[in-house]
Amino acid sequence: MIRKILLVEDDMLMREFITDYFKKEQWEVYEADNGRLALEIFEQTSVDLIVLDIMMPEMDGWSVCRRIREKSDVPIIIITARAEDDDQILGFELGADEYVTKPLSPRVLVARATTLMKRSEGTIGRDGDLLIYGDLSVNRMAHTVSVAGNTITLSPKEYDLLLFLTKHYGKVLSREYILDAVWGYEYLGDLRTVDTHIKKLRAKLGNEGRYICTVIRSGYKFEMEA
Repeated sequence: MIRKILLVEDDMLMREFITDYFKKEQWEVYEADNGRLALEIFEQTSVDLIVLDIMMPEMDGWSVCRRIREKSDVPIIIITARAEDDDQILGFELGADEYVTKPLSPRVLVARATTLMKRSEGTIGRDGDLLIYGDLSVNRMAHTVSVAGNTITLSPKEYDLLLFLTKHYGKVLSREYILDAVWGYEYLGDLRTVDTHIKKLRAKLGNEGRYICTVIRSGYKFEMEA
């Protein structure tokens, strides 16, 4: 199956360089050198993945990402020269799925894109309503969690927290974002609630709790070790 990618990058040499690598892996590439053209192509063409630069003329990548997320869940990889944690968190909160900083390796970018597509298509870590990460299994239909075949008893909030983390696999999630999403905007507790539940969840998952990673000064993310 040939996958279609929309590559949005205003640097012509970088765009051509990345395009060559994707074409070698049998991707069909659509190119845009600014945000407005990217949205036009997106409206006219069904693409499987978007690689989106942030600093562009006419419309920046943040605005493009926001506009696309109003209409579609297509996987988005953001590429940028800015490596600040706040930028990454903003990208993920706008709905990006991956965040790659420059200078980048086109080969690594293609590998990340391929993995993201497999995850999006449901061929990594999941089988219908069954999510599998190492020895950790989450059955979304039965609302059960097991480690190495042994059922783990979680509180409703611990289960919701685990499901939310796995849903945003690989994304850095701020404590504020987790608190609002899992507990609700009207919840009056503070951010320590998130830390406390993360600690309890890790303890119950045992060795598989290592997939819940602390990102210093940023929050948490769920990701299997490389």
